[in-house]
Amino acid sequence: MQPQGYLGRQFARQLHLELEVPDDPRDWGDDEIAWILSRRGADLPGHLILGEQAARLWQAEVMEPTPVLVESRLLAAYHDAAERSVSLGVAGSSAAGEFPKFLALRELPGQRTPHVLVKFSGAGESGQRWADLLVCEHLALSAAEGLNGVEVARSRLLSSRGRTFLESERFDRRGRFGRLPVVSLQALSAHLLGLGARDWREHASALVDRRVLSPEDAASIGRLWWFGRLIANGDMHLGNCAFRVADGRLTPAPAYDMVPMDYAPLPGGELPAKVWQPPLPLPGERAMWLEACRQALVFWNAAASDSRISEPLRKVFRDNANRLEDAAGRV
Repeated sequence: MQPQGYLGRQFARQLHLELEVPDDPRDWGDDEIAWILSRRGADLPGHLILGEQAARLWQAEVMEPTPVLVESRLLAAYHDAAERSVSLGVAGSSAAGEFPKFLALRELPGQRTPHVLVKFSGAGESGQRWADLLVCEHLALSAAEGLNGVEVARSRLLSSRGRTFLESERFDRRGRFGRLPVVSLQALSAHLLGLGARDWREHASALVDRRVLSPEDAASIGRLWWFGRLIANGDMHLGNCAFRVADGRLTPAPAYDMVPMDYAPLPGGELPAKVWQPPLPLPGERAMWLEACRQALVFWNAAASDSRISEPLRKVFRDNANRLEDAAGRV
């Protein structure tokens, strides 16, 4: 529940004077986090609300709901929200390897919930690589859906006035007011495991040993982990894997944040020039690697032929598809 990342820093910047706390959530101690959540934590990840004042904020939203954006007004509203987000001047934006984003409510036929998280690129030429990566994330999630046992977050791409938007339905919400329990692997590891390794598979195996995760679901996490590595996702930290919780058991939440981040601009803005080489499996990992490889090739080929991605990067992706095909022939 602790506010963190880009949205967390926005949250802190907006309320730190009123609540007399530091303007960076990384500087909050446990007491400050509990204090802040009890006052303003009405719409945080998951289903919990801490404290009466936060609960009253939620009740006020139920009684007088925020208007939901209709499709005809959506792009203009998203563009305005992006401009407001940028105007806050929150440090640690996409220049440091992180997409700027905002939350919204929108109406869409067939939606499971109107609650969405919207990532956006910078406007104009300087945001082209980030726009490319948003398209890549959408394509990667579509490809990952072909992995056995893997569910993905629902997403779609939109554009307005030089910005690209990736809209993802929140999987911790149901309908307008329903809330679902979700916990990150980072929080689980800290509470139950204490493992320092970043490898999702090691944590999943430890959760199986603790009898809170099934071996089948651990295998699904392994397939998704290999898929991420085979699409050059160099940012697969523990906060990018999450679980649903029911009756003391865990099941994998839909996949999200699957992006070839090895191609994200460096902190100074320069584009990385390294040549990607597919990681290879150990003998016992071959079957899972090959399944992930099949879907990774679906991604590389889709990205290489998508005209929404800039041509120089599409050429790189064609080369990556060829390298991965060669690697698959040797495994």
